[in-house]
Amino acid sequence: MGNVIRDEYAIIRDNYETPKHPIVLAHGLLGFDELRLAGPLLPGVQYWRGIREALTMKGVEVITATVPPSGSIEQRAGELARDIAVGARGKNVNIIAHSMGGLDSRHMISHLKPKDFKVLSLTTIATPHRGSAVADYIIEQIGAERLPQAYYALERLGFETGAFAQLTQKYAVEKFNPTTPDIEDVRYFSYGAAMNPSIWSAFRLSHRILKETEGYNDGLVSVASSRWGGEHGYKGTLVGVSHLDLINWTNRLKWLAGEITGNRRKFNAIAFYLDIADMLAKEGL
Repeated sequence: MGNVIRDEYAIIRDNYETPKHPIVLAHGLLGFDELRLAGPLLPGVQYWRGIREALTMKGVEVITATVPPSGSIEQRAGELARDIAVGARGKNVNIIAHSMGGLDSRHMISHLKPKDFKVLSLTTIATPHRGSAVADYIIEQIGAERLPQAYYALERLGFETGAFAQLTQKYAVEKFNPTTPDIEDVRYFSYGAAMNPSIWSAFRLSHRILKETEGYNDGLVSVASSRWGGEHGYKGTLVGVSHLDLINWTNRLKWLAGEITGNRRKFNAIAFYLDIADMLAKEGL
């Protein structure tokens, strides 16, 4: 699992350094910036729950990209480049990407080679760089004969379907990675996560599938698939953290229960992202 991170991000420190350049937040599959389920009547649901605001309060300039939720890597990368160009206005940027957002970012950096801005670094968090056995399992369960009908049904509901086949292990290892090399003047960092789901967890099945085929995982992406950037680029594995914990979607009742029982949770997503910003600052980025 590499460097094991157990409780380094349990609390928010008083002091964090601020990177010189803006940070771009790139969301994963089915992601969004803000989702309004009840129009203007209720507050919107944010993908990066409180993370953008925490970074901004520490003096970080933050650009939040919004790409097609289930579009192909190529579609998402194109929109990512457009969003960054508008937000960065010619500045250098550091990208922090969750899940599939890391694949979008790699494609953009390696293939689109944007001229309107320069990417200094890419930090990926639980990105399936080598695909996910969960994607393989879902496609296998649907079956090759029924896959076109399933895609058609999703498209009729307004969902694009390009992402799903591109998250399989075969696509990642045989097609995406060989044609998407890292760029020499971009710094690559990565984090993975591993947890054991509770009996009530929505990740029980997906975790078991991944555990049997890929080993330690966060419920959707394995540690092995998350590693990128070489020996020095992989910053560590967050233990006891799920794929959704990584974007601060942890159920608030868990925090309350932990406070009452004394079994306090050892991961605070906001502390984690502030520490990434601090790391980028210390790297001169």
